[in-house]
Amino acid sequence: MSASGTPWHAFETEAIGEALGVAIDFEHGLDESDAARRLAEDGPNAISLRPPPSFWRRLLGQLSAPLVAVLLVAAVGAFLLGESIDGAVILAVVGVNAVVGLVQEGKAIAAIESLTRSLRVDAMVRRDGRWRRIDSESLVRGDLVRLESGDRVPADLRLVQVRGLSIDESMLTGESVPVAKDVAAVAEASPLAERSSQAFAGTLVARGRAAGVVVAIGDASEMGRLGGMLAAAGDFSTPLVRKMRTLSRLLVWVILAIAGLAFLVGWLQGRPASEMFMAAVALAVAAIPEGLPAGLTIILAIGVARMARRRAIVRSLPSVETLGSTTVICTDKTGTLTRNEMTVTRIVAGGRRYRIEGVGYEPRGAVVDAAGDEPAAMSASPALERLLEAATLCNDAHLVEREGVWAIEGDPTEAALLVAARKAGLDLDAIESRRPRVATIEFESERRFMATRHAGDAKQAATIVVKGAAETVLARCDRALDPRGDVLPLDAEAVHREIHRLAGEGLRVLAIAEASGAPDAAATPGTDFDAASIGESLVLLGLVGMLDPPREEAAAAVAACRGAGIRVKMVTGDHAATAAEVAAAVGIGVELGGSLDDRAERPRTLSGAAIDRLDDEALAERLAHVDVLARVSPEQKLRIVRALQANGEVVAMTGDGVNDAPALRQADIGIAMGQSGTEAAKESADLVLADDRFATIAHAVEEGRGVFGTLRMFIVWTLPTNGGEGFVILASILSGGPLPLLPVQALWVNMTTSVLLGVPLAFEPHEPGAMHRPPRDPKRPLLDFELLMRIGLVSILLWIAATGLFHLELARGRGEASGRAAAATAHVIGEAFYLFASRGGIRPFWSVPLFANGWLWAGLATMLLAQVAFVSLPPMQAVFGTAPLDAIGWGLAALAGTVILAAVEIEKAVRRRLGGVGGSD
Repeated sequence: MSASGTPWHAFETEAIGEALGVAIDFEHGLDESDAARRLAEDGPNAISLRPPPSFWRRLLGQLSAPLVAVLLVAAVGAFLLGESIDGAVILAVVGVNAVVGLVQEGKAIAAIESLTRSLRVDAMVRRDGRWRRIDSESLVRGDLVRLESGDRVPADLRLVQVRGLSIDESMLTGESVPVAKDVAAVAEASPLAERSSQAFAGTLVARGRAAGVVVAIGDASEMGRLGGMLAAAGDFSTPLVRKMRTLSRLLVWVILAIAGLAFLVGWLQGRPASEMFMAAVALAVAAIPEGLPAGLTIILAIGVARMARRRAIVRSLPSVETLGSTTVICTDKTGTLTRNEMTVTRIVAGGRRYRIEGVGYEPRGAVVDAAGDEPAAMSASPALERLLEAATLCNDAHLVEREGVWAIEGDPTEAALLVAARKAGLDLDAIESRRPRVATIEFESERRFMATRHAGDAKQAATIVVKGAAETVLARCDRALDPRGDVLPLDAEAVHREIHRLAGEGLRVLAIAEASGAPDAAATPGTDFDAASIGESLVLLGLVGMLDPPREEAAAAVAACRGAGIRVKMVTGDHAATAAEVAAAVGIGVELGGSLDDRAERPRTLSGAAIDRLDDEALAERLAHVDVLARVSPEQKLRIVRALQANGEVVAMTGDGVNDAPALRQADIGIAMGQSGTEAAKESADLVLADDRFATIAHAVEEGRGVFGTLRMFIVWTLPTNGGEGFVILASILSGGPLPLLPVQALWVNMTTSVLLGVPLAFEPHEPGAMHRPPRDPKRPLLDFELLMRIGLVSILLWIAATGLFHLELARGRGEASGRAAAATAHVIGEAFYLFASRGGIRPFWSVPLFANGWLWAGLATMLLAQVAFVSLPPMQAVFGTAPLDAIGWGLAALAGTVILAAVEIEKAVRRRLGGVGGSD
């Protein structure tokens, strides 16, 4: 069915006008008045846009986070009770976190906008009896549109006149070569890639001419339907975001419960409600990890910078971590695993087999006689030379070199033949000038061949050359060449075996033949030249096998993913046989932990037609055992991603076409190609590969796994600060004593240590062997039992240190301001010592090179200077309510930090003894 719900591809041409309510008049087209009426009724030929959320709505979203809401309530309460400094500092912290969050939002609509840009082109339309060029947005259903080579199709058309038309639909269907079109109706159940009677908006005319009736515009077109799928896909959170939300909700309820309990206990003790409210605020502010969002964002941003240096551009910060937890990569074939450059690799001519070396459009590589495995000389291979000359003559493509880079103009399949001829040493210009073309029969899908006739020369008489689908051309042949170029009766059975052998290798097979010794009249311009005049007595010159070759590094990249426990599945709109051959070449289908040598059979495939016959539950079950999904439509790509996600997989989807955009948005992480990718794909993706190399994905996964290790290290390091502060204030409330830490002091400790001590952890060298471990279980909590025990241990030690130093300062008669300065300093120094214990997972801290991370030492120095200013400078004392520390106070803080370091190292040693040496948190 078409996007509009009507199977236009199945309509006979006579029925199109009746279904549209318009008379199809090839001479007149629509009346301008009728077109204006239809435009008013149906609207412009444009994709509807969903207005982006306003700035204020986005800001409200930032401020509605649970932890932020608690801080806002605390700030309002502080202002109401006259504690303006506390309230201002709390609001400043909230503002910083909100700005960081706002910077990361607001890009969801960009993918749909890029679809609209791809539709806006000029169109040649027949109105009031003449052809006019108009903006495609003014097209209406029933308009008669003309297409020519190089045109972008302006709307969905039902073709009614075709002459040699081929359309590049790779951006919509994933088909690797242009698709031949004709006017004949096709079966209603035909998949999108096989609707040869239609041309779809946004696709590109590769060759030929045509006229078609507009049957769907804007949102009703296939391209518009993709836009609707993008809009429906919405925004999907990453595993990190989901885990952080869970952690935040848990922290909020725990903190509110403890703060409420503290308020109630103090109030029952007879203390003023206002005093107990501020005490509860202090407890909440101390326990909330305000620096956590900013610290995580900075760590992710550093990971983004690292990945950019490796040619992976991150568009969504949390996707850095998501890469590390990816369990399945769904990859496109054309242009992702392959070069998107058709290449002739096999030739059978004169009964001999030849291998063509080299890939792509650069005409370098030898033509090797497969029998002797030696370069083939044209002088000794007359049949091969004759075939390549014929392939050059019956050809509309051009091979050009621009600034040392070879490119093509025209059909990639025809260009591949020219490259093969150049590799054989033939002079293409000399061939064409010696035997000029005088007539052409364009390729049409119902004929499945192209034919040209050429004037003769001194060496050869006038000739008709035919090139096309192997079986079609073979049916018109009764003779063939032997290795010397002599004509012999055709052994059709032997040729059929060669065709099946080449097709079995995943090659697209063409046959080339000629009418040898055609009469002079056949080379005379104006003489009738049609399919009937060619006859069925051609001389078969040979067979050509070609493919879109895999990228050189693709197999290594797939192997790296396989070693990391990530399954790679090919999802393509191409034919199953071709897709399976490419998949086998790069190692898709090899079991995890295996190598290419372990391949026992071809990858397991599933077609789009078979997917349609499965419900969601059955599809999810089949996907566990399938490696290649071929002839897949955009809706089916979405179903595939959703089915894998329903199985608990973390799915990465690669792609470059418009047809990939909805699945890129649905996937846990969408990966677009930067060079060959469409704007719709890039805007829908979380990650863009600047070099289009699949190998870059392996590098990105490795970086993502390292980033997650750093994030978890940062969380485990920073949460004890809040736990220790919370214990300090809770204990003082329950005991009825003074608060060892004020709210603003707790905020100071939280924010400065997170940025100055925690962020340098982002520069820690990643733990080796990240790509030799399986992906993390997506259901595994961010913090497991062992890490929670670590957080509890350090929190208690920090509580003892801070409370102890506070009361020691009071006992020494130095006052509450000095005691609070000592408590805050104990927290800072304790966190600094704990920082060293956090490096290297459960390995001893001395096993990690002391100066491997220069940023860590810079952060420590800056933090020490900031803490000296915190307790010593009068402006800071006025804001934070502190007083100077003497040498005894600083010395006791350092002693507390040493005790914390020693305690954590003992805990790690016990874990190593119980669980084995090595590993990480």
